[in-house]
Amino acid sequence: MRYRTLGGTGIEVSTHCLGTMMLGSVGNPDHREGARIVHTALDAGINFVDTADMYSAGESEEIVGKALEGRRDEVVLATKVHFPMGEGPNRGGNSRRWILRAVEDSLRRLRTDWIDLYQVHRPDHRTDVEETLAVLDDLVRQGKIRAFGCSTFPAAEIVEAHWASERRALPRFRTEQPPYSLLARGIEATVLPVARRHRMGVLTWAPLASGFLTGRYRKDGPVDLGSGRAALTPHRFDPALPENARKLDAVERFVALADDLGCTLPELAVAFPLAHPDVTSVILGPRTVEQLTGLLGGAALTLDDAALDRIDAIVPPGTDLYRADGAWRSPALDPAALRRPVADRAGADA
Repeated sequence: MRYRTLGGTGIEVSTHCLGTMMLGSVGNPDHREGARIVHTALDAGINFVDTADMYSAGESEEIVGKALEGRRDEVVLATKVHFPMGEGPNRGGNSRRWILRAVEDSLRRLRTDWIDLYQVHRPDHRTDVEETLAVLDDLVRQGKIRAFGCSTFPAAEIVEAHWASERRALPRFRTEQPPYSLLARGIEATVLPVARRHRMGVLTWAPLASGFLTGRYRKDGPVDLGSGRAALTPHRFDPALPENARKLDAVERFVALADDLGCTLPELAVAFPLAHPDVTSVILGPRTVEQLTGLLGGAALTLDDAALDRIDAIVPPGTDLYRADGAWRSPALDPAALRRPVADRAGADA
């Protein structure tokens, strides 16, 4: 396992990060199996573990906390805050009020005194970014977190946050966690150049594109829209829709490339993000030990320029054929934000 510096923090992290979204009731509810997944990752040289308070309503953090007992010092531990953690107002978001409560809850569930990387899971237009940066600064000074970053922020939001940091003399976001895969390359045109400009670490998620790059979904093959992710968002998987047909066409070409390289499609998918010079670590989100070991089997895969040229011919740089589940959508794109009141839409009175 190789290690890279996480932005300008000086913290060294493995090029693969164990993502734990599938640990708990949403994925694998067996706590012993979850601990085995964590220990398998650590034994393979992974020193970077990423979770979030909202994964299985806190259960993922609890599993990680138990698994790391006795091994906490080996690990760069990351978690996230933003999504609602209960009914009623003020139980989520990026406000000072909520973050001060949420960090204590995460520390308790993780059974630790500090979090190495505390990430803001999504933008929150209800809260001034200065408010969020200020409370994160306080948590660093209190020793409860070591560094902080953002997750799935568009480039404009990242730039605004850095501008606020400079204007208010506040510490800045040190990392960004965007979706990035063979089928979702939009961040190459926007987010990654911004991250490079501000020396941010980048840890990418969804390398398997919600299963499209596992080999489970193939052109002219059966697609079960009644189970798994397909049951939750069938419009993303229905092969009758043109946008999904384009994904499946690309998958067939990637399968052929993987065969030529002597690797599996998932191994190719996981190797691809690491070829980009601005990517620090790729998050793997296994549900079982077998899935993890299968992905790590391609850890040493090197994609040469010829392979990357073939990838570019299938999905051009900066192009998205796939939008990750849970990716942030600007409220400026909501119909209510795009339309003036009917009486004001004409250029002159009737």
